[in-house]
Amino acid sequence: MAASPSAPAPQSDRAALLKAFDESRTGVRGLVESGVSSVPALFVHPDPYASAPLAPPGVSIPVVDLSLPATLAAAAAAEAARSWGFFHLINHHQALGVPEDYPARALAAVRAFNELPAAERAAHYGRAMPGGVSYSSNVDLFQAPAASWRDTIRIAFGPERPDPARIPAVCRDEALEWDAHATAVGRALLGLLSEGLGLGPTKLEEASCLEGRVMICHYYPVCPEPERTMGVVPHTDPAVLTVLAQDCVGGLQVKQTDDDGASYWVDVNPVPGALVINVGDLLQIMSNDKYKSVDHRVIMNTRKEARVSIAIFFNPGKRGDSVFYGPLPELVSADNPPKYRNFTMSEFLGTFFRRNLSSKAPVDHFKL
Repeated sequence: MAASPSAPAPQSDRAALLKAFDESRTGVRGLVESGVSSVPALFVHPDPYASAPLAPPGVSIPVVDLSLPATLAAAAAAEAARSWGFFHLINHHQALGVPEDYPARALAAVRAFNELPAAERAAHYGRAMPGGVSYSSNVDLFQAPAASWRDTIRIAFGPERPDPARIPAVCRDEALEWDAHATAVGRALLGLLSEGLGLGPTKLEEASCLEGRVMICHYYPVCPEPERTMGVVPHTDPAVLTVLAQDCVGGLQVKQTDDDGASYWVDVNPVPGALVINVGDLLQIMSNDKYKSVDHRVIMNTRKEARVSIAIFFNPGKRGDSVFYGPLPELVSADNPPKYRNFTMSEFLGTFFRRNLSSKAPVDHFKL
């Protein structure tokens, strides 16, 4: 990792540096442990505000309160999904019986794993997902123009359950428990969003949208030059719905476009006790553009503290070459024709894994 931080490496050197970084098996946290004082060239990104500025003060994503009567909560969730594609969710603890110490316990457990000695982390490192579990740095490391400043545990909770023994012991119980609680949150939200489409509360759950869950546990180490790299590049989520828990550090931003067509980045500041919910590409497609999946990213913060987040992507669990997804038939008519073609889940997910995060979104790939 001795390349100059200011000049991109030649392509052959870059490939060798990527390979060496990956084979170190210690991720970005390992770079920090080695004492790097600048961001290596592999991780350098353009100015994060070159394409759009930061939003004016006071602009924030909507809030949906689960303690409201169901009709009011459904209306609020649907409006947030239509206008923003993002919202904070509050009072899920009291409405759904989620323990008050979750997801905080799960976030702390993910932090504990990433702050284990390098040799202990390295024993789990790999890009394959044996037993439905992996720990690595940058899922698109070898496809992306620049690597991002994060390490990740991925756990596939569906359609098949993961092998618990493959989940690192230090965060195993907490990951399993948070999946159960987040699934309850996902069920409630799918019901509200289904109601908001005029389809009744069970339509999206009946489409198996709770059954294809993946938990993504990101760890963003302290960065010596936070203005020169990214935690996650702008992207949309390859999912029906994302339920995100984040710690107090911050860095998440969502892109919003105003009525005049001007775009800007809005900080999604941590709200104590709240979850962050966002519409994924598949829900935009299934809703035939009634709900929108929007670009979001993570910038590196200047605090001398690592950031931790846990996202759970909800996707259909029904797979196979004879099971197709697309705009829901109830939302299509002669006056409102389908805006997307039908596809299988293997084709949908393939469009994500064959690209880097910042490239063409699946919604564009399937648009008619």
